[in-house]
Amino acid sequence: MKLIANTKKSGFSLVELTIVVVILGVLATFAVPRFMSSVERTKAAEAYSYLSEMESAQARYNAENGKYANSTSQLDIDLHRPEFFSVAGPYSSSWETKWEMKLTRNGASSGYGRYTVIFNQDGVDKRRSTIPTQLAP
Repeated sequence: MKLIANTKKSGFSLVELTIVVVILGVLATFAVPRFMSSVERTKAAEAYSYLSEMESAQARYNAENGKYANSTSQLDIDLHRPEFFSVAGPYSSSWETKWEMKLTRNGASSGYGRYTVIFNQDGVDKRRSTIPTQLAP
């Protein structure tokens, strides 16, 4: 009696595996930058949220006292420092009519560099802020 060997082998060939790796690489090429941009937009939203709260608190302080607060401790809210930004201000040349605050991005920013967001009594100062337009809400 002669034994017949089973020569059928299962598995993937090197060519098939290479094609799968190339496809995954192409997909990652498009997905990773989009993901990083999305993460940075979320971090930039932290600055806008912080400054929006500051703007509301300053408006309330101004309504009660006739001038803007020159310190965050004078305001009626408890603001925690942003995690991804350093805070400068508030500062002003005339507390009766205006105030300004600047947040600067700390650490790695997914290729966007160290941008700033400047707020004043009128909202975002788009002319002086250096935040990339694709990150601004």
